[in-house]
Amino acid sequence: MIKKVISTKNAPAAIGPYSQAIEVSNMIFVSGQIPVNPETGKIDSEDITGQTMQSFTNLRAVLAEAGCSIENVVKTTVFLADMSLFEGMNEVYKKQFTGNFPARSAVAVKALPKGSLVEIEAIAFK
Repeated sequence: MIKKVISTKNAPAAIGPYSQAIEVSNMIFVSGQIPVNPETGKIDSEDITGQTMQSFTNLRAVLAEAGCSIENVVKTTVFLADMSLFEGMNEVYKKQFTGNFPARSAVAVKALPKGSLVEIEAIAFK
């Protein structure tokens, strides 16, 4: 099995010692995407809906670089700064997929990088 690093300038660069995604066989493991605009390096939105949309934009960019799309996602994990943000995140989340939804976990954490409200990681197949 060969491990391939996936990297794109259309999503924020890794802010630590990790890759945007790793491809192994026909599986793509996408690192958590926070709502940083890759052009500015900043979080443009202060609310959960805007931040969730940007996180999905970043996720889509990494998936596209790997040669697949959001429809290839089989599992996501959503990290929230507070569970009170769940409903707003969920409203955006459900509009991202057509047909069957992937498996998902959603958890609240103490804090997220750069003060973001949401981070989304995914596992997809090719």
